[in-house]
Formats: sequence, structure tokens, C-alpha cells
Amino acid sequence: MKWMIVLILLVIIGSLGSALYFMMKDKGNSSRMVHSLMLRIGLSIALFIGIWVAYYFGLIQSTGLKVPQ
Repeated sequence: MKWMIVLILLVIIGSLGSALYFMMKDKGNSSRMVHSLMLRIGLSIALFIGIWVAYYFGLIQSTGLKVPQ
């Protein structure tokens, strides 16, 4: 499960990078940047829902923060 989260995060970062590339290359004359950003938003929402469902079904556990006392 952890490798899937890392993989999706890498794809999200790649989509953000491609949006930056299209913004610089196309100078706003194309919709490729918008499509890349829509893909990033969709993947981010899917990742959030996936983590939430995995936690609900017990596939991942919260470790919490260790606060020094």
C-alpha cells in the first residue's frame, strides 16, 4: 500500500511539472496546461479518498505523533 501512495505522489508531481512546461512553452495559447492541472487535482482527490478508505478498512494505521514529555 505504501508504494502505491508514493507512486501516485510521483505522478502528481510529474503532472504538475508538465503543467509548468506547457505554461512556459505554449504561452497560454493551448489548453494542455489546464488538462495537466485537472489531472493533478483528480489524482490528489483520488489519493485522499484512497488513503481514507484504506484507513477505514484497516489496511493502514495511524502512528500518531510522539510528543516529548
